[in-house]
Amino acid sequence: MALLQISEPGQSTKPHEHKFAIGIDLGTTNSLVASVRSGKADTLSDVDGKHLLPSVVRYSADSIVVGLAAKENQVKDPHNTISSIKRLMGRGVEDLKAQFKSLSDELPYEFAEGDSVVPRIKTAAGNKTAVEISADILKVLKLRGEETLGDELEGAVITVPAYFDDAQRQATKDAATLAGINVLRLLNEPTAAAVAYGLDSGAEGIVAVYDLGGGTFDISIMQLKQGVFEVLSTGGDSALGGDDFDHAIAQWILEQAGVDSSELSSSSLRLVLQEACSAKEALSEHTETEIKIDFSADKNWTGILNREILNTLIDPLIKKTLMSCRRALRDADVDKEQVIDVVMVGGSTRALRVREQVGEFFETEPKVDIDPDRVVAIGAAIQANALVGNDAEGNLLLMDVLPLSLGLETMGGLAEKIISRNTPIPVSRAQEFTTYKDGQTAMAVHVVQGERDLVDDCRSLAKFELRGFPSHVAGAARIRVTFQVDADGLLSVSAKEETSGIEASVEVKPSYGLQDSEIEAMLKASMEFAANDKDARSLREQQVEADRVLEAIDSAMADDGEEMLSAEEREAILQVRQELEISRHNATEAQQLKDAMSKLEKVSAEYVARRMNASVQKSMAGHQVEEFK
Repeated sequence: MALLQISEPGQSTKPHEHKFAIGIDLGTTNSLVASVRSGKADTLSDVDGKHLLPSVVRYSADSIVVGLAAKENQVKDPHNTISSIKRLMGRGVEDLKAQFKSLSDELPYEFAEGDSVVPRIKTAAGNKTAVEISADILKVLKLRGEETLGDELEGAVITVPAYFDDAQRQATKDAATLAGINVLRLLNEPTAAAVAYGLDSGAEGIVAVYDLGGGTFDISIMQLKQGVFEVLSTGGDSALGGDDFDHAIAQWILEQAGVDSSELSSSSLRLVLQEACSAKEALSEHTETEIKIDFSADKNWTGILNREILNTLIDPLIKKTLMSCRRALRDADVDKEQVIDVVMVGGSTRALRVREQVGEFFETEPKVDIDPDRVVAIGAAIQANALVGNDAEGNLLLMDVLPLSLGLETMGGLAEKIISRNTPIPVSRAQEFTTYKDGQTAMAVHVVQGERDLVDDCRSLAKFELRGFPSHVAGAARIRVTFQVDADGLLSVSAKEETSGIEASVEVKPSYGLQDSEIEAMLKASMEFAANDKDARSLREQQVEADRVLEAIDSAMADDGEEMLSAEEREAILQVRQELEISRHNATEAQQLKDAMSKLEKVSAEYVARRMNASVQKSMAGHQVEEFK
């Protein structure tokens, strides 16, 4: 509308040149979305002003609820209310059996039986994979970004733990695809935190980023110098976090109450975990806290948990994180004395014992200047803003590293490393192999990931075959295998027999991720409501436009409406403006708002023309026309 285009000559902000992008921290416990607005990166809140979105999804037969409303139903409806799904991302059924061994760690869900290696959780809305559940969380974050920014998104940078392997990264991208998000880049969470802190403080030197979230732990040793963030080494545990603190406290509660976890229902187990989490959080503010739990009508327990007991329970877990820190320092060839700052990231670093132990280990006071829950999302938003071209003058350069070594299986079940861990990415490496038997015309290529020497101790990523090359005596063929890792940490592998030019390749889609056909089926299912979604989106866009128009007309009339308009003209514009405001809140179709805005544009056209003429005359005052030729 013309009213929105009024500005002093030569001072147009050219809003059409700005591209909207967001940074998403898809967390185990909570998730956030952030964006750069007016040059400042910050997290975006929902309509209630809350920035954190609990990573909890509740399914019913006819609805999906995400966030706080879902979290409030965890105890009442544990089988249909899914939390901490990030711990299942990219994991197969066998992985879960190995990961959740003790009864206190038992998941309060029912898993569907079947041949699929992808775990599927039974819910009232059908069987759901970790990818689908994560996609439902991402959809809410995407919608929040669109509603706040008022336009379509160019894309998003989504953060992942630095120690996420290829399967977990691919699962995250699959979830984003299902949510309709264009992934600009997967960014390691510690790197995102360093971006936020580095730009804020301008620090240079060796920095350790200690990232302890709800379900994952990462440690990254980074060098910050002249706008370059180089990751020297990374380590951690993708199955260790604040959830494990809760499980340790819950086990203590059950022991104190004399209750066997096998005798409790899923609802009671979830209640114990919830109370354990509340007690943990309370001890960040107080020296002790009271815990009351009603296990059943005739069984209840009341007890006191203090910081001394809490420290005893969680110290073994903190010690595991410090062992990873020690290894990361060794891998980076850095002494503790060289670390100038320790950046604390993740909600679990609010625990005082964690800050105390980390400070003692690095012999320096950890940095907690930026909210540890929001720092990762803020860093992701800064990177997203740069990737869509809004920060053309920025000199930020990120150099992430590969968290785990990549290689091939060779004779005897040995793993031959092609790219070592902590190699900066993107990267390409090649190595030549040869045949084992005379007359061999084919070779099986088995791609593995891990640090062990035996294939059985590494993670299998993909298998493919190179066939049809000329027959040679054993050892005569020259087969060049090339590994390429992109900026997201995702891998493609190709093999070529040099004398014949025969080649084969594979884009590694781990067996624990979803197949393309499954993604396609899910996308088709989501398209069933595409028409309704399109109408709803169109209405929302026009509501945003109406808000802009109302703000513009109000500002203009407050500025010079009295001088430029007669009483009749002013009354006519205000009457149509009122009609638009009513339509803004009551319209059910986008066209209704378009018609109302068009009517206001027509009735105010003469006023707009007068304002523009006045603006031009003001700028020309004291000048000759020839000066503007």
